Amino acid sequence: MKIDSHQHFWKYEPVKHSWIDDEMAVIRKDFMPADLKQVYLENDIDGCVAVQADQTTAETDFLIELASENNFIKGIVGWVDLRGNDIDEVLEHYNKFKVVKGFRHVVQGEADHNFLLRPDFLAGISKLARYNFTYDILVFPHQLGAVLEFVKKFPNHKFVIDHIAKPYIKDSFYEGWAVLMTEIGKQKNVYCKLSGMITEADYKKWTVEQITPYMTLVLNAFGADRIMFGSDWPVCLVAGNYKTVKKIVTDFISQLSEEEQAKIMGLNAMKFYNL
Repeated sequence: MKIDSHQHFWKYEPVKHSWIDDEMAVIRKDFMPADLKQVYLENDIDGCVAVQADQTTAETDFLIELASENNFIKGIVGWVDLRGNDIDEVLEHYNKFKVVKGFRHVVQGEADHNFLLRPDFLAGISKLARYNFTYDILVFPHQLGAVLEFVKKFPNHKFVIDHIAKPYIKDSFYEGWAVLMTEIGKQKNVYCKLSGMITEADYKKWTVEQITPYMTLVLNAFGADRIMFGSDWPVCLVAGNYKTVKKIVTDFISQLSEEEQAKIMGLNAMKFYNL
């Protein structure tokens, strides 16, 4: 089964989605399951994991509702306030919905480089294992030092790094990112998504040759058992299209065995998210 491990839905609102700047104007509109279903038919994708794009429990509820109406949405990664005093009750509530597989916080937007290591955030993370909830790590490269320390604190918990930690491909930033990603890859509980790469390069001038060294590092660091394809649709549309994004990954992994390719294109996501 081919699974897209990372995509989003939204009903566009200028204030809520203010992160969509003028350069990304092409995605200033609604993106709903009917749109994606057609894309999947054209690209031979069987299902997906829908990931939060807004930091509210209303967003989590919105994704649950969409999943209940569309069976190709195999799981969702929502948002809860992991620092909240009511986190136990909130997690208990979302545990009632089988489609809720885990949670994410937009750590990349936090001014504190060590946000992941704040005691109240760590306390919330520590409660996820009770419900077998996963956690998606969304960071920039300058936050990877904190990520390494963070994942070491929870060696038995399942984590996945979104968008290969958003290296600044456009600026050819590589070495510092590569060193830390290699260390993080040694933590066997951490996976990584081959996603969000063309939007870290120049939207109009990116090349596959630019992106390949980053994918090679991730493959070497995490291995074929702990990486997964993700489109980052519809965000990917600012720099390409779904077919192109998928082809970058499938061409790259064509060097691997058919079994390894199947893992990266779906089986790893199914295992990680318990789909």
